[in-house]
Amino acid sequence: MSRAEFLSRVRQAVRDGNRPGTAAPLPSRGTVGYQGAGSDPVAHCSAALTAAGGFPSVVPDRASAVARVLELVQAWAATRVLFSGGPFVDGLGLPERLRAVGVQVATVDQLTSETTKETFFAADVGISGVDYLVAETGSVVLLARPAAPRSVSLLPPVHIAVAERSQLLPDLFDLFDRLAPGEMPSCLSLITGPSKTGDIELRLVTGVHGPGEIHVVLVNE
Repeated sequence: MSRAEFLSRVRQAVRDGNRPGTAAPLPSRGTVGYQGAGSDPVAHCSAALTAAGGFPSVVPDRASAVARVLELVQAWAATRVLFSGGPFVDGLGLPERLRAVGVQVATVDQLTSETTKETFFAADVGISGVDYLVAETGSVVLLARPAAPRSVSLLPPVHIAVAERSQLLPDLFDLFDRLAPGEMPSCLSLITGPSKTGDIELRLVTGVHGPGEIHVVLVNE
């Protein structure tokens, strides 16, 4: 195709695209607003997370949560784990249990500025707590702070989030009701399934800009 032919096609496309017309009516969206999570938020959250490509594990108690995390780490044959704590996950003793089976565990609060970047990028698995779960969408909510940077859920190829039942909110509206009275963090992450992108030729690719696999271990007690 010659340069003149190419430019002629571009001009024609611009002219066609700028012609006034009537847009097609929007399809019905159903109920817009508060959706909630029904009578069983745990089951709803698990179903929503699965639909988004994530892997829920609902366990009855804390000991089962530890066992499930160990199982997931060993299934990936991970040798290096990056761990960030939180009010609930800190009480499970996960770093000690992982080290006992030969896994190298780096906790965020013990890293120095000289080793942080190297350690973050070398991790096979990132383990974090959550601030909230949103049952409506199966989303993990993380509020960034020094002891829980977003890198833990962004850089390793696998992310394991550990939560308890009291952190589960029915709807996204409930999340913002909780956040409204306080000061917003530097970053609020809502993680719904593994990392995905579809900006090139509308082809969905998983695990490009973040973890290709996310597991949520929820203690339902």
